Amino acid sequence: MKRILIIINDDDDSFFCDALIDMVVDQGHEIACASTMAEGLESARRRNHDIIFLDVQLPDGNGLDILPELKKTGSRPEIIVTTDTGNRNEAKLAIESGAWDYVLKNDAYERMKQSLLRAIEYREEKTAAGPASLDRKYIVGESPSLMACLDLVARAASSDVNVLITGRTGTGKELFARTVHRNSFRSDKGLIVVDCAALPETLVESTLFGHEKGAFTSAEKKQEGLVRLAHKGTLFLDEIGELPMPVQKSFLRMLQERRFRSVGGKKEIQSDFRLISATNRDLDQMVRSREFREDLLYRIRAITIHLPTLSQRVDDIRPLSQYYLEKLAKKSGKDIKDISPAFFEMLETYHWPGNVRELTNALESAFAALAEGGTLVPQHLPCEIRVRAAWNELDNIGQTDCPVSAPLLTLKKYRQTMTRKYLQELITRTKGDIRTACRISGVSRSRLYELLKEYDMNAN
Repeated sequence: MKRILIIINDDDDSFFCDALIDMVVDQGHEIACASTMAEGLESARRRNHDIIFLDVQLPDGNGLDILPELKKTGSRPEIIVTTDTGNRNEAKLAIESGAWDYVLKNDAYERMKQSLLRAIEYREEKTAAGPASLDRKYIVGESPSLMACLDLVARAASSDVNVLITGRTGTGKELFARTVHRNSFRSDKGLIVVDCAALPETLVESTLFGHEKGAFTSAEKKQEGLVRLAHKGTLFLDEIGELPMPVQKSFLRMLQERRFRSVGGKKEIQSDFRLISATNRDLDQMVRSREFREDLLYRIRAITIHLPTLSQRVDDIRPLSQYYLEKLAKKSGKDIKDISPAFFEMLETYHWPGNVRELTNALESAFAALAEGGTLVPQHLPCEIRVRAAWNELDNIGQTDCPVSAPLLTLKKYRQTMTRKYLQELITRTKGDIRTACRISGVSRSRLYELLKEYDMNAN
């Protein structure tokens, strides 16, 4: 029996809510219900739940706004998002925020039932081989998006299927590949890393499959390929999107048969390896533009782990920074007296286009500028980070004369800024009349008071 929480506006859609409750009860699960975001969050924080059905349209706002908070609650539940009229952007935001599934309310009853059953099955598997049992060396943080990735790492480590790791440059794709290998049954064998982007096109096949002496002009001796070197271990192809199309065909056949011929060779060679691939490119788009084979894509992504950007895991910036600064101090022998709160605040408001890699470079720069036994302050950070932080401050106070190239605010910061401005204007126009303010804003009295308290404002 599982604990299921349903957060749905029953006044707006009582038929769907009743059908969902009946389905959960019929399966013998314990159920709790909430009709607003505030009630749902309170219920999730008060008691652990395994699965949460979360409606997008709620009386006090968009349900997706509380999805990250729900994921942080004690049991880290699986969340099934439900909506009347979905769209691609909304679906993308839901999945990237950690939703288990995104379902339209007008979908067939069986679709909703299957989503629940699969979420329960997934949760049981995750509990059996969860991130708590992982050797997650060097992976620092507890944000919902990171923990969702670690759940997938645990699944991948407990099997031998091919894994595709996607994400922008600097998000740590090789680190996650090494973590999958280190936790797999092949961990006592080698991890062979191949950077496909660094291979000359004329030597890709030779590097992967090896060559015989005299196979081409510079082949002065026989060389074993990296695929064979990965025998009994793991082959990690970084930037697999850079593989030339002719090589993709040969590689696909080798994946299917686990047999190949070296360049110039006549005998077939066997290799028993586990494949992990990584890319920062959109392979689906590459398939559509005929730059990547569709059959190869299906073959390499039995499990896909999409790594979040650093701006999507802001909660991890402080522990990541502390971890890395401790490493720098230990390595150099130089003490850090203290780290000012403003130092962390600047790190957390910067948008980090280079992700974790850029953060570690910035910390190295700040540490190098720090005097022995000094306190880290924002002025120790690289100039470009401080400039962009200044631009953000200008944006926040509504100035319009900042440089054209100033970056967009993070979505979280933008929402906070605009919510504050809206509340200020709402109170001014209604002259502090709470009843009128509730009618205009469309939020309940309790929710309005919560917002005013959150933004340190009052109605007078």
